[in-house]
Amino acid sequence: MLTERFDFPGPHGKLSAKLDAPDATPRAYGVFAHCFTCSKDVLAANRICAGLAEQGIAMLRFDFAGLGASEGKFADTNFSSNVEDLVAAADFLRTRFAAPRLLIGHSLGGTAVLAATERIPEAAAVVTIASPSDPHYVVHKLFAEHLDTIEQLGEARVKLAGRNFNIRKHFVDDAGAHRLHEKIAQLGRALLVMHAPGDDTVDTANATRIFSIAQHPKSFVSLDGIDHLITSKDDAAYVANVIAAWSARYLDKPGARQDDTPHNAAPTA
Repeated sequence: MLTERFDFPGPHGKLSAKLDAPDATPRAYGVFAHCFTCSKDVLAANRICAGLAEQGIAMLRFDFAGLGASEGKFADTNFSSNVEDLVAAADFLRTRFAAPRLLIGHSLGGTAVLAATERIPEAAAVVTIASPSDPHYVVHKLFAEHLDTIEQLGEARVKLAGRNFNIRKHFVDDAGAHRLHEKIAQLGRALLVMHAPGDDTVDTANATRIFSIAQHPKSFVSLDGIDHLITSKDDAAYVANVIAAWSARYLDKPGARQDDTPHNAAPTA
């Protein structure tokens, strides 16, 4: 496996990325969107992308604007800008290598993937891992005690994963403006929803909602015993192996989309 560093333009400036690629010619390319306030080098992104590269899929993982080595200020970003960053990552792959056929998002990164998919027409398979069904879930889950301050002062200092971040009113307002029900229902791609029943950061009801709204072909994998950030190396390898096996039928058939599947096809467990 070979890992290369790249920079490409995004809405808030340069975005920093790494491409984990197999030694041989990749059979497909994909994009990985990391969890909220994380980076491309978080254990889950690093290990899952490496595992997929070992199975022939080149994965581009990148830092959202204002995080990691990417330019921009986190306080200036929001869910909409994350979606724009994802589209920019797909554009980079399309121009430099080949358009991504696999889109993977972890936590809020998965929610952003659901919102961005319609703008990445070549994507044949989409994966969410421990993802909220709507970006506003993050506001209620993480910022509830700060909402009055944000409303009155326009921003608040919030501690997330041991670090302090400025959360501005535009982030809250933007999150509330997105309703992904229609985008999920009209995704038009094969979907794999992965979630741990014991996830104490994003309730599994979010996964149930995503799965129930989405059309077939869709699959659900319970990540029993796996923590939200997928900190175990063995757990990350398991996730990568499942994604590789599930996505093979879609990535290995160029041009295959959900529309190619008969509407009366048997449900996927």
